[in-house]
Amino acid sequence: MNKQQLAAKIWESANKMRSKIEANEYKDYILGFIFYKFLSDKEVKYLKEIGYTDEYMDTVTEEYPEVVQNLQNRNGYFIAYNDLFSTWLSKGSDFNVSDVRDALSAFSRLISDTHKKVFKGVFDTLQTGLSKLGDTANSQTKAISDLINLIKDIPMDGKQDYDVLGFIYEYLISNFAANAGKKAGEFYTPHEVSLLMSEIVANHLKDREEIKIYDPTSGSGSLLINIGKSATKFMGQANRIKYYAQELKQNTYNLTRMNLVMRGILPDNIVTRNGDTLEEDWPYFEDNDPVGTYEPLYVDAVVSNPPYSQNWNPADKETDPRFSRFGVAPKGKADYAFLLHDLFHLKSNGIMTIVLPHGVLFRGGEEGIIRKNLIENNHIDTIIGLPANIFFGTGIPTIIMVLKQKRKNTDVMIVDASKGFEKVGKNNKLRACDIKKIADVVTQRLSVNKFSRIVSRDEIRANDYNMNIPRYVDSSEKPESWDIYASMFGGVPRQELDELTPFWLALPGLKEALFEATNDSYYKLRTENIKDSVNRNPAVLAFYNNYRSVFSGFDNYLKQQLLDCMQDINVSKEETIISENIFQRLEAIPLADKYEAYQILDNNWNAIATDLEIAQTEGFAATKQVDPNMVIKKKDGKDKEVQEGWKGHVLPFSLVQETYLAAELDVIKNDEGRVNEITAQYEELLEELPEEEKEKNFINEDKTAFVWAEIKKTVKAKEAELEILAILKKAAALNEEEKKIRKRIKENSAALHIKTKETIENLTDDQVYELLNKKWIIPLTADLHKMPVSIVNTLISKVETLSAKYSTTLSEVEHQIRETEEELVSMLDELVGNEYDMQGICELKAMLGGKHDENKQKETLYKIPRIH
Repeated sequence: MNKQQLAAKIWESANKMRSKIEANEYKDYILGFIFYKFLSDKEVKYLKEIGYTDEYMDTVTEEYPEVVQNLQNRNGYFIAYNDLFSTWLSKGSDFNVSDVRDALSAFSRLISDTHKKVFKGVFDTLQTGLSKLGDTANSQTKAISDLINLIKDIPMDGKQDYDVLGFIYEYLISNFAANAGKKAGEFYTPHEVSLLMSEIVANHLKDREEIKIYDPTSGSGSLLINIGKSATKFMGQANRIKYYAQELKQNTYNLTRMNLVMRGILPDNIVTRNGDTLEEDWPYFEDNDPVGTYEPLYVDAVVSNPPYSQNWNPADKETDPRFSRFGVAPKGKADYAFLLHDLFHLKSNGIMTIVLPHGVLFRGGEEGIIRKNLIENNHIDTIIGLPANIFFGTGIPTIIMVLKQKRKNTDVMIVDASKGFEKVGKNNKLRACDIKKIADVVTQRLSVNKFSRIVSRDEIRANDYNMNIPRYVDSSEKPESWDIYASMFGGVPRQELDELTPFWLALPGLKEALFEATNDSYYKLRTENIKDSVNRNPAVLAFYNNYRSVFSGFDNYLKQQLLDCMQDINVSKEETIISENIFQRLEAIPLADKYEAYQILDNNWNAIATDLEIAQTEGFAATKQVDPNMVIKKKDGKDKEVQEGWKGHVLPFSLVQETYLAAELDVIKNDEGRVNEITAQYEELLEELPEEEKEKNFINEDKTAFVWAEIKKTVKAKEAELEILAILKKAAALNEEEKKIRKRIKENSAALHIKTKETIENLTDDQVYELLNKKWIIPLTADLHKMPVSIVNTLISKVETLSAKYSTTLSEVEHQIRETEEELVSMLDELVGNEYDMQGICELKAMLGGKHDENKQKETLYKIPRIH
């Protein structure tokens, strides 16, 4: 399984196993065991590197102090053989919850003095929570046994370590967050928001050789880790980043430490603290050595997603150096207290990003004073309005604010990114194209209509420091308007045609081909078939040809980038490199949205990147590997994992069959087609049967299918009329043919499955490259080549809408109403009834524009029947 499949499998099983335990609570158990497995496997890996074999592994005990000290010096902790994760698994039915309690207790006791800040108390949440996994020791043992068997397949060794482990850890945290409701905000910032903040910060830090980053409300640590990953793309050396994290809640603080350690970050680069950020600022020194450890904390970047509008105690904070310059946040809303704390810890050339509720932009009182001081002291660099409902557990609008200690410019970049997202379940989610667009606009300081704008300090002053985004960026859609003249007399207003000017400029002559001017302000269509006229227009054909020309050779470029350099590609950077090539090509294409192209690339990139990681970490031979296809099936009322054939480790069976086993595949497809034809013929025969015959035993109760056993009896006994027997015999013959074909399909499919397995295992290198080209490059280029068609279809849709809008004039509508009224009046003239009926009809006719006919009314006054 690749990392996505493995993560999904673990989540699905874990969600079932947690039973009635809250998602927010259960995450601490499974993530704690994953961390213990990581530490345990890391120790085993080192022991094998220094010569230990499985035979001597049981000598790793506290009885040998030199072994204990060696491992403590190397890893910062010691785990005895009996307490190893692999030993738990090997015990089978002899495993007991007490094994875990003893192991965790021993771990705490045997942490190296130099690593106590990283590991001390890290398993406290897990240790105290074991009793919640069951009412008895046996039920706890079973729950833990199921859990450790669930996570045993997560790879912890080899080049792929931190990527797979980190991916699964992040995947589980995000899914637990989605199920934890309001509590999710305590430990998780959505990955997409984290990634956006990371791109902005990393761009600012890209020229530095060493950096320090700090999250004062670290949660699970994912935000810090993403900043580090993004910065590493520019720096190259991950070990030149030092991570500082502070978290109030003990269990969440433990998540931070686990996450940082498991990502391969050196313990010396991890500095964490469990404490109240606002009440206990980062200490300048350690209590036991105030002189030797004195070190003010000033960092290159601060990132945070603090709790929104939290209560705090502002008493005596006026003299606190964090707040004394700008003001003290109000008691009921600590948002600016967190912001000022972050800003205080920035170096002069540092950058910070913080997620805050939208209200911080315009609320008055103490917050208004702080906002004014931040503007006047030139600290606020950028404000990004995010989509609503983007965070788990809250739907309130949020922003990202970017601040710096020192800036050359005095303006503020304001971005309204609230409209760009996709709906995923109950939440909104930033797409890759949204993140890319926002990051580009912010880092390049671009003004984009209805999206972003650079606002001067004077304008902000004029608005009394109210920074509500709609005051500066109007992202609302233009309301639909109706032209009075066109509504009365028809035609298309010039003003509304001019709204399509970008299309007319890009496709010269098309406007004149579609529209004819009736006067200086209105046009009429020249064609009845807009779609056909557009698609056949020379300018549109030239537009298509230009696009094809611009992307000529792009497939060869991808082959060089992805196939020829497969083993050497830096996967984390390659998507950016390819996107830049696409952007350069699109510069010659008017109307093309480069961010739409980026989304197309990203949609394809996930699968490509996964395959590249496998090829690089497991070797090229992994592309010729097949794996057992494991599925969950019910057995004795329980879900059990069983093998159901094989699947390609990298190359899908279907792709291999279409490429190299097409003849065998066609035989099966032809047979399947014949089965579909037979099904249709059954329906025709059913229709031929008289309704009374459908009540008999050879038709099911729903009257939708034949009952074959009954048909055999009926035909054999000739218990029906000749015409009916003929239909039943045809059906029976078709059924016999169907059974033979289905048997043949089953046999041929099984044979093809085995042949596909053998084909993959015996592929030449050139054949692998051919298949990877079909899996990676052809789908990506095909998707990109749909872009110009999509652009033209957008224009067609707009023109058709514009044409239909005024196709029926109000005078025509009035004429149709009059005709309808006259028809109705004529029909009313035919009605008869009593005196009151006729008075009512006369009044209705008058309303419809008809005239009273006294004589007619008298003649029909007493005629029968009466109308009601």
